[in-house]
Amino acid sequence: MNEPKVVHLFQREDHLAPVNVPMQTAYEIEQFLYAEAELLDAWKFRDWLALMAPDVHYWAPVRENRLAREMEREMYPPGTAAHFDENLHMLGERVNRLYTNMAWSETPPSRTRHLVSNVRVHKTGQADEFDVQSSFHVYRTSNERHQDSVIGKRFDRLRRANTRYGFQIAQRTVVFDMATLLVKNLSLFY
Repeated sequence: MNEPKVVHLFQREDHLAPVNVPMQTAYEIEQFLYAEAELLDAWKFRDWLALMAPDVHYWAPVRENRLAREMEREMYPPGTAAHFDENLHMLGERVNRLYTNMAWSETPPSRTRHLVSNVRVHKTGQADEFDVQSSFHVYRTSNERHQDSVIGKRFDRLRRANTRYGFQIAQRTVVFDMATLLVKNLSLFY
């Protein structure tokens, strides 16, 4: 079986091109992303995990502050420093750990709100796959007074699938807006 080609959209020139999919397809993909956010906020992580394709690559590169002339090097490339770099098995381990009640970073469980916006959908070379970029804001509260916000952009490769939600995530690159994450942990999913 061929290894899936990893496409990191923040390196593509055409990600700003006009959306080139039918309005119905764009709507279906937006609804998929909103349903994903609801699953995460409801702590339905096993249902969320079912949204992942078997060959999923879920990755968040480390980002550095760079001078304007060095902006193309602000993201660490694949295979180097990352906040997380996971496949389906690794995501499954993280999800299962949250259900053990031994994930101390989530005791008591955080309350979250995943907001998704600025969704842009593009065709790929495959009829059943779409490149999707979206902005996100994850607001989290825990204990009595702790709260934080994580904001960024996601670059997804979505694949049509015969599932409840109609798509699966084959790739996700999470690009945090901040170079230094001022959160206690990255136990959540983005």
